[in-house]
Amino acid sequence: MPKPVLQIVIGSTRPGRVGRPVAEWFQEKAVEHGDFEVELVDLAAVALPFLDEPELPRFGRYQHQHTRDWSATVSRADAFVFVTPEYNHGPSAALKNAIDFLHAEWQYKPLGFVSYGGIAAGARAVQILKQFVLPLKMTPLFETVAIPLVEQFLDEKRQFRSNEILDAAASMMLTELHRLSEALRPLRRPAR
Repeated sequence: MPKPVLQIVIGSTRPGRVGRPVAEWFQEKAVEHGDFEVELVDLAAVALPFLDEPELPRFGRYQHQHTRDWSATVSRADAFVFVTPEYNHGPSAALKNAIDFLHAEWQYKPLGFVSYGGIAAGARAVQILKQFVLPLKMTPLFETVAIPLVEQFLDEKRQFRSNEILDAAASMMLTELHRLSEALRPLRRPAR
C-alpha cells in the first residue's frame, strides 16, 4: 500500500512571513519521520481570490479553474498540517478562505497544527480553526506544535532553528497523524 499523502499548508500569504521557514522545518521533520509522502502547499502560490464561487462548495460544481485546481490538490491528501500564524487572536483570512472554497475534499482527514506567534504561540488561532474544520468532518489532533516568540528561532538568514522540545512535539504529532490517517482511510472511500 502506498504511503499516505501529507500536505503541509502554509496558512500565511503575508510578505516577510515566518510561515515559510517554519513549514520548511516541519517538512524536513515529516520526511525524516518516513510515514508519509510529503507535499508543501503554499497558499501564496495557490493565490486563491476571495471566495468567488456562485454555488455552495458542498455541491462540488466549481465554475472557476482555480477552484478545480485547489480541489484536485486537497483531494490528493490523506492528512494535513496547517502552519498557522495568529493574527489579532485568530487565524489568517487566507487560510479561512482556502478552507471555505471546498467541502467534501476535506472530509475524514486528520489535521495537525504547527502554530506560531508571540507568547500565546498561535494557540488561539488553532482553537478557532478547530471550530471551522469539525463541520467538514475533519479530525483535528490533540497533539500540536506551538512555537512561542517565534522570532527567537530564526537565524540571521531567517531560517527556522528548532529545539529538542519542538522536534519531539513534531514527532509525536506525525505519529498520531499517521495512525489517524490509516484509521480514517475506509471512510475516505466513495460511499456506495
